[in-house]
Amino acid sequence: MSPAGPAREPAVDRPEGPLVVTVPGRAGRPAGRLVLPAEELRWRFSRSSGPGGQGVNTADSRVELSWDVAGSRVLDEQLRERLLEALQGRLLDGVLVVAASQHRQQRRNRSAARDRLGALVAAAAAPPAPARRPTRISAGARRRRAEAKQSRSSTKALRRRPDW
Repeated sequence: MSPAGPAREPAVDRPEGPLVVTVPGRAGRPAGRLVLPAEELRWRFSRSSGPGGQGVNTADSRVELSWDVAGSRVLDEQLRERLLEALQGRLLDGVLVVAASQHRQQRRNRSAARDRLGALVAAAAAPPAPARRPTRISAGARRRRAEAKQSRSSTKALRRRPDW
């Protein structure tokens, strides 16, 4: 231990318990729950930018939370494929990383990162909406449309200069 205090621990895992994600149901399917175990969540802490005076230079308040979607053992193959496809723009080698640094306290940033990761996973895990079945345009609607077009045409024709 140095005179300045204990050595700062670099990026390490700090378990906080499992992350429970409620996956919305669609098309008559009930909502489900997805539990991400704490062992699969990786925490990393670093110095945050922005306001905070001298304290910002000593406190590791910025939080990065990452979860290996491709290597997770809680996902079945179908859900894994859906998550990988939906999150493909945010994944780096199959790992979803969420950063939070908007608060000055690490505790609040941890909570924000967990919430953000949960929201991303819930939105991506939701089953796709059923395909829209196009409806036929009724005969009456087609007739009314033709009449309206004819009416507009005659109104505009009356505005024209007479052709002598």
